[in-house]
Amino acid sequence: MSLRTASQQTVARHGWVQALAAVLAALIAMGVVAALGLWAAGATDLPQGAFPRVVAATVVTAVGGTIELSGDAGGLASSSAGLTVIPLSVTLTGALVLAAGFLRPLRHRAVTGAPELAGWAARIAVLWLLALLGLAFGARQTFALSLGNGTLSDVGDLFDVSPKVGFKTDVPQTLLFGLLWLAGVLVLALLVSRGAPLPGRLLRFQESVRPAAYAMVALLLVYVALGVVIGLVTAATRGHAVETLAVILLGMPNLAWLTLTLGLGATWHGRVQGPFGLPMPHVLDEVLRTKDVSTLNLSTLSDYDSRVWWLVVVDAVLLLGAAFVMAARSPSRTRAWQHALHMAVALALTVWMICLVGRISAHYGLSVLGIGDLGGRLGGNLFLTPQVWSALGLAVLWGLVTGFLGALLARPVRRRGAAIGV
Repeated sequence: MSLRTASQQTVARHGWVQALAAVLAALIAMGVVAALGLWAAGATDLPQGAFPRVVAATVVTAVGGTIELSGDAGGLASSSAGLTVIPLSVTLTGALVLAAGFLRPLRHRAVTGAPELAGWAARIAVLWLLALLGLAFGARQTFALSLGNGTLSDVGDLFDVSPKVGFKTDVPQTLLFGLLWLAGVLVLALLVSRGAPLPGRLLRFQESVRPAAYAMVALLLVYVALGVVIGLVTAATRGHAVETLAVILLGMPNLAWLTLTLGLGATWHGRVQGPFGLPMPHVLDEVLRTKDVSTLNLSTLSDYDSRVWWLVVVDAVLLLGAAFVMAARSPSRTRAWQHALHMAVALALTVWMICLVGRISAHYGLSVLGIGDLGGRLGGNLFLTPQVWSALGLAVLWGLVTGFLGALLARPVRRRGAAIGV
């Protein structure tokens, strides 16, 4: 067989059909997880057959898309609404499936050319954007809100108040951020997989970048797995199984990765007001449900439950394990102080990512003749934001310490050559 024929067969293994299969598999997996999570959350009871559109909106937000909320309450009233949250369980599912589909045709190869790799990624990107475009146009709906019975209903009838809230997709922003999300997933897949081929010019980076990337992804997945196990045990022993299932299928990484940052000593600020709630343990909701903006960290949580200090122990063990894995997958000529630097940078980038995707913001309000929050039932506010710079500083400190110790522990299992130097 000639080299040209072999090359043509190689390219054929990742053509348009394979790209379509990868994109469809990711979207179907995300749709199933989103639908099951929304079913557990009670979204099937939404009127006007809105459930499929809400599923589509959930998938859109999971890949960085933008959903715009709108309100209308009649001539003498006004309503406002806003929502910013990423259902990271759906995001993680799509990322894992899409990364597997992207890497599968590239297995068993040491090196690939940049044009070939770019062409394979471009095929996936084109089909991905087309799929996002369809989801964006399908993710739109308007709901009429009931004012209930009694005085509030009488006021609504008097002033012709018929509050409505709806959502639609910001198509340009959805396509832009969806494409950036795809690029991030594909690049991270190449960095994490030891068996994925790289263009020749990038091979010199794989010894320093790939072990650290693999360790961080493993760390994040272990945290999610622990969260799922704890959630299932809690559901089995304390009830609320359906609600727990909704959290697992929609927001477990949101909660698990928040816990990771809290164990490092990071601080978040937030508030819960009105009918909103957070998909997290009761103690967190209790800390945040105050009149003023609350501080969420180990100190404030320990006032309600002293067991939160165990998060420090869990972080220490898992970070040391991640550092060990990173050092074990690195060349033995890499010195311990270099491992410490690699771990610090990788952990800081990971915490920065959590701070970006873990933010939550939601609000809704109704006012008549300038009088807001009628009856206290039709208004609320919820937000959760990190104190970024202190979190990054703590991540660097933890990374330096655990990276150095992990390198020392990995000496007996070095990959090749002499022992890891200090």
